[in-house]
Amino acid sequence: MHIPSLQEVVDGAEWQLRVDLAAACRLVSAYGTTDLVFTHISARIPGPEHQFLINPCGLMFDEITASSLVKVDQQCNKLSASPFPVNPAGFTIHTSTHQARQDAGCVLHTHPRAGIAVSCQKAGLLPISQQSTFVLPSLAYHEYEGVAIRDDGKVRLQTSLGSSKFLMLRNHGLLTVGRTVADAFLSMYTFENGCRIQVDALSGGQPMTAVAPRILAGMAEVSKTVTVGQGSVLVWPALLRKLERMDANCKN
Repeated sequence: MHIPSLQEVVDGAEWQLRVDLAAACRLVSAYGTTDLVFTHISARIPGPEHQFLINPCGLMFDEITASSLVKVDQQCNKLSASPFPVNPAGFTIHTSTHQARQDAGCVLHTHPRAGIAVSCQKAGLLPISQQSTFVLPSLAYHEYEGVAIRDDGKVRLQTSLGSSKFLMLRNHGLLTVGRTVADAFLSMYTFENGCRIQVDALSGGQPMTAVAPRILAGMAEVSKTVTVGQGSVLVWPALLRKLERMDANCKN
């Protein structure tokens, strides 16, 4: 369906955020971690008004454009005209995270098959791959409470997340917090790949070889040294070029 462009309606900072968030939606689809229309990504609009952009409920992720993203306030009131609603469970998860974490420029939540599979395993994510070692130093877990539509669950979710960048929602899915959309996407890509590797490795029926504890203990510092600003800065332009080759209309 046709959504009129907002490029001349919103300011430059919001438009760039819309373009990046729409790109993340398309990339989540391209890498196969969507759950039809039922997952969600949000980004905080710069400024003191505490406004957010979130994907509209009812569009597939490969349909989302910069102009179709819905602007909402902290009470989930739509601040821009849209024929689509906002997923109530999505808003509960995202607003609680943004409220608790001022560094959360973007919150990305997915229901990927491998991620859910690992979230069901008592041991959670195991230190058996390089990908997992980047996640484990900043990984938290949240016990399943049913579909996230109750406000009284917000504090418990905030407590579970704490200062972590990665949250495994037991029996549910994955969540990442990033300073930028690019940061949150790269974290989710790494998180989900760690889960896929674990599911594949366990399916082989052979004993696992774990990463040595001394290496794992130093990964928090290694991550700071290796990826501070560089991981997403390096990979995001390449991912945007990939989208351009596939379909450039997410910028509309």
